[in-house]
Formats: sequence, C-alpha cells, structure tokens
Amino acid sequence: MSIPSLATDLKVAYNTVGNWLGILERFYLTFTLSPWTPQVARALHKERKTYLFDYALIEDEAARFENLIALELFRAVSNWNDTGLGEYGLHFIRTKEGREVDFLLSEGNRPLLLVEAKRGDDTPAANLRRFQVALGVPAVQLLEQGEGFRRIDQAGHSLLVVPAAWWLPGLP
Repeated sequence: MSIPSLATDLKVAYNTVGNWLGILERFYLTFTLSPWTPQVARALHKERKTYLFDYALIEDEAARFENLIALELFRAVSNWNDTGLGEYGLHFIRTKEGREVDFLLSEGNRPLLLVEAKRGDDTPAANLRRFQVALGVPAVQLLEQGEGFRRIDQAGHSLLVVPAAWWLPGLP
C-alpha cells in the first residue's frame, strides 16, 4: 500500500492518509510490517506492508493466504515478545528491482528465518533462495495446498517446502 498513491486517489493530504491508517492500527483492524534493510543491497526503506486482522474479508485467494500467514507470524512474534523469550520482529524484504520475500523473522536485530507464502507452487521461489544465501538463514516456503514436505540444503542452510497446515500449528 502506498500512502502517496492513496492520498492522490482519495484527493486528501498525505498526513491525513497516514492518520487514518494509524487509527485503523490502533483499533486493531490492521497491522503493518516494516522492511528489513540491513544486509540487503538496494532494499526499500520507507514502504510498509499493511495486513488485516480480519483476513476473511479479502476476496483474492492469494492475498488472503498471505494475510493469514502474516497474522499467524505476527501472533507468534507478539507471543514470544510478551513472554520475555527475546526481542523478535516480523518484517518483509523488497528491493528497488522488485525482488521480494514475504516475511523475515528477526531476533535481536539479526535475521532468523525467511518465510514465503505460495498457494500451490512447490518449486522454491528464486527470491527466497537468493535472500537465503545472502542472509545465511534457514527458509520456509508455506503452501496453501500440497502433500508432504521437502527439505533442500542450500549454502549450509535448509529450505523447507511444506503445507502451511503442517507448519503453522508448531508456532506458539
């Protein structure tokens, strides 16, 4: 979501759109993720991603699935932080060239895990592989539909391709 684009479309000031989005977040209708920029060349710094708490309202199936994964990861990170297990964060990666990984879990300002949400393509995403090598962390590609799981070793780290229904219940 682009605030300048929304401001232009709605014919209101940039600050007004920012205030409206802040209100939606304070009322627990939305939550936002900031981009992960350390160790990522040409990463976008200012753009944020917004997700809905009530993801069932989303009509597009791919966007709804990504929002579901975002909500489950957000819940897990909040739980870890609230119980004092560490300082965890949830981010995404996007470069100026348009390369993107849906989610990055961090612990203490260090990357911990990359997560990509795909509806049915069990081929590991090229951007997921690229950023896994660059950051040197494990990665997971969660599928909406699929049978079984695959573990791929890449650059000394594992890349797991697994149905979300199998992986998400393991989160706290």
